[in-house]
Amino acid sequence: MTSSQPSFFPTSALDHAAAGLGAGIVAVLCMQPLDLLKVKFQVSTENPRGGAGRQIWNSLKEIKVQQGWRGLYRGLGPNVAGNASSWGLYFLFYDMLKKRAAGDDPNFRMSAGSYLLCSAQASAVTAILTNPIWVVKVRMFTSRPDSPNSYRGLWHGLSSVWRTEGMTGLWKGTSLALVGVSNGAVQFMAYEEMKRWGFERKRRQFMKAGRTMTPEDDKLSNTAYTVMSGASKLFALGITYPYQVIRSRIQNNATQHLYPDILTTVKRTWKGESVRGFYRGLGTNLVRVLPGTCVTFVIYENLAWLLRTTAARRQALAGTPGFTS
Repeated sequence: MTSSQPSFFPTSALDHAAAGLGAGIVAVLCMQPLDLLKVKFQVSTENPRGGAGRQIWNSLKEIKVQQGWRGLYRGLGPNVAGNASSWGLYFLFYDMLKKRAAGDDPNFRMSAGSYLLCSAQASAVTAILTNPIWVVKVRMFTSRPDSPNSYRGLWHGLSSVWRTEGMTGLWKGTSLALVGVSNGAVQFMAYEEMKRWGFERKRRQFMKAGRTMTPEDDKLSNTAYTVMSGASKLFALGITYPYQVIRSRIQNNATQHLYPDILTTVKRTWKGESVRGFYRGLGTNLVRVLPGTCVTFVIYENLAWLLRTTAARRQALAGTPGFTS
């Protein structure tokens, strides 16, 4: 678009935060059992048997038999809180940083490097702010509800970590989370470039047809968003996945004696499992992350578009004689 877009909330950054918040909640509700399984596989040191599909099915079945349906949704509270707050905060900061980089000029064409930098900065701030939630999530995912040290919920987990481990415990794995900033940065750089190509193609099609793009047209198809988000995630995940395994093992309180710090975790994982250890749970992660990423981005883009178009209609009505808000 060639003009400043209207926002539903006081700023467009809040629009993007609301869209990210909604997308994060829906994605977690859809993908919770696979997210639970991904963390369990990451902290496991046993070699899995069979293909990824069979591992996933057998593991989900085992949890269902032993713990019931509630076992598949154990840790849902921290997972919803973590994902919703992470996506909401990320898109809030990301939009603010992009505006600053563009000098608040809607016609400014950002480079791939600028997208990478803005995404990295937004990811870093979000990772630091939300790390305590992820610590509780990992520990709830990797413990049985009847174990003596299990957490009853998010608040109980946060207060327990604070009481027993202090500030250090709540921000355990933060340095690795900051390393993981590269995942989101690479993904969004690729996604933004693909999305820009998609909009340029759409504008050319409109010009060829002699049509003018309106706020209603400021959207690609859900298929396009699905393909772009999936491809960008695959690209980023292949490069940055090992840090997730190391981070999960460090945050898992059941194996703190084995993996007390980053260097020890890397050495022990390499010695005992070689390269395969750093990609533990990757098959499950792909099954979980790709659909989850696609769901998140499709919902986010549609919510952001809905807020923009609603604001545009409200703005148009505000200029209509006799209209009062």
